[in-house]
Amino acid sequence: MIQRLCIIGTGLIGGSLARDLKRLGAVGEVVGSSRKVANLERALALGVIDDFDPDPAAAARKADMIVIAVPLGAIASVFERLCAGGGIDERAVITDVGSAKACVMEAAASTLSPDQSARFVPAHPIAGTEHSGVESSIEGLFERRRVILTPMERTSCEAQSRVRWMWERVGAEVIEMDLHRHDEVLALTSHLPHLLAYTLVDALGRHPDHAELFRYCAGGFYDFTRIASSDPQMWHDICLANKDAVVDALNLFRGDLDGLIDAVRQGRGETIRSVFARAKSIRDRHAESVSGQAPPSHPSQDASPSFEYASDRNAS
Repeated sequence: MIQRLCIIGTGLIGGSLARDLKRLGAVGEVVGSSRKVANLERALALGVIDDFDPDPAAAARKADMIVIAVPLGAIASVFERLCAGGGIDERAVITDVGSAKACVMEAAASTLSPDQSARFVPAHPIAGTEHSGVESSIEGLFERRRVILTPMERTSCEAQSRVRWMWERVGAEVIEMDLHRHDEVLALTSHLPHLLAYTLVDALGRHPDHAELFRYCAGGFYDFTRIASSDPQMWHDICLANKDAVVDALNLFRGDLDGLIDAVRQGRGETIRSVFARAKSIRDRHAESVSGQAPPSHPSQDASPSFEYASDRNAS
């Protein structure tokens, strides 16, 4: 059981984790931290947290589990503030929920002491919705979803076990992966789809006849572009944090898109049909294999952490 949980960034992911751990009796006390006191007061009123402190170091004192659930652009400053303020107890395990891991590892390596680094377990829950904020936090968000751990070489087995227990307790399947492989895979399966959705909506929105175009958009368009309603700043952070893998993913897709453009231009129907048939077969096969994982009433998406630390992106 977690005696005192500190969640830095009490938004969708951090808030949903706190809700489930409290519901399951797996935590004694939950303390939240954010730069915006109003958000913390809202989380307290909703019963997501039991107490709060805007200073992350003060909030984290005496915590045996610290979960950093802020956007990637704010993680380095959170580490710095935790260390400068002496907020990491000698028994505390530290983890995060970031969508890219190499940048998190670099931030941790430059700020945490060797002992603290041994108790840091980078993690990424593959769950969420396009909504953000503590009001969007829900129970059961992580049931039958995957959480990827990308432990560093110095990460202790005990710390890994405690983080694994926490996520398994809320119903997640926990796997381990090399952090560079994680960033390559997520660039293709999560970051690329978000970029495509944003770009499609932006392209139509800048069209001279955009008002008329959007009147004729049907369900398929909104299904495909749902994730373009995600927080732009968070995805800006992800693109820059994982830029090499994201560029590789974009180039891979651009090559196939150029091939399709050429096939349509030349009227090569068999090529077009082959692409569509192959895609349908692959999609149907893989959708069936994971159909039991997604919570039925909450569409799955990459994790969308709290955005309350927006001001941290420009902090020293």
